[in-house]
Amino acid sequence: MGAPEAGKRAAEAENRPRFDAAALTAFGEALLRGAGLDAGKARDVAEVLVEGDLLGHDTHGLHLLGGYLGELEKGSMTVDGDPRVIAERSAVATWDGRRLPGPWLVRRAIAWGAPRAREHGAATVAIRRSHHIACLAAYLEQPARDGLMVVIASSDPAVASVAPFGGTQPVFTPNPLAVGIPASGGPMMIDISASITTNGMSNRLKAAGQRGAHPWWLDADGKPSDDPVVLFTQPPGTILPLGGLDAGHKGYGLALTIEALTGGLAGHGRADPSEGWGATVFVQIYDPAAFAGSEAFLRQSDWVADACHASQPRDPARPVRLPGERGLRLRAEQLAQGVALHPAIMPALGPWAGKLGVALPASR
Repeated sequence: MGAPEAGKRAAEAENRPRFDAAALTAFGEALLRGAGLDAGKARDVAEVLVEGDLLGHDTHGLHLLGGYLGELEKGSMTVDGDPRVIAERSAVATWDGRRLPGPWLVRRAIAWGAPRAREHGAATVAIRRSHHIACLAAYLEQPARDGLMVVIASSDPAVASVAPFGGTQPVFTPNPLAVGIPASGGPMMIDISASITTNGMSNRLKAAGQRGAHPWWLDADGKPSDDPVVLFTQPPGTILPLGGLDAGHKGYGLALTIEALTGGLAGHGRADPSEGWGATVFVQIYDPAAFAGSEAFLRQSDWVADACHASQPRDPARPVRLPGERGLRLRAEQLAQGVALHPAIMPALGPWAGKLGVALPASR
């Protein structure tokens, strides 16, 4: 993103309505409880969604809440109970998520894995049949601040919008991958996908009548396009893999890797009948203390962080930053000043609030 575009986004954020983060969390929790979720699950989902907005991932924050409420209303998201253990061996487990709320399942997987990683050095949970898990970056900060490295990957076997490199028919979802890395100056929080953009951003640009910054899509005939509308034609176009037209083999390789980590290890994925919007999830936690030691790990991660910061920027007005730095800075600002919600979010949730008898939060 160039300086003019960054400035434009900053100005747009200043004009957005701002809400107290705790009030948004209570609002989301009340809606989810009204739709049938028990209190603990509703709280986890609401906290993860608001955390996405706090970090600036506003296509994967409260923007998702209306969709989740619709799934609850249809009975497509399970409201109570626990995941079913498919297999468990030492620090490795496979769960059937039973289409329970994804944010609750991922938090539970981290809570299961963290003490086992401290005992064994690493712990892994593969989850089949989870519901959608929202913003992956929202799970990274606390484990990394606790000195643990966490890796999360996800795919949605029910959806295909990304073509393999060189192809024109969709096979994959954007297949996000997130990594939280401990460092003395604050955690590095990587949240990327195997595609050049996401389904959520494609939907938002289409709804706003806007185009992508570059040709991010192929139409059904394989012609590059900067218009997200091509993704919604019949037959549909596709999202390009990360790397685009020239280096998309890299995103393609990453997508295949994530399919193996999620559907492969969980034993359930694209080869199985679709059950609707959801996720297959991979969660892995490492304790550096079990390897060369936590101090040695920090010495390496701190050196790399310092070297990146010291790299002469291409644009002097935009110094090099580490993944997650902007999000954590934005989080601190929004906790103090209010969450600058995308203007489409609260109007979309208004009908749900009326239906479920929940008062809308007041903006600041």
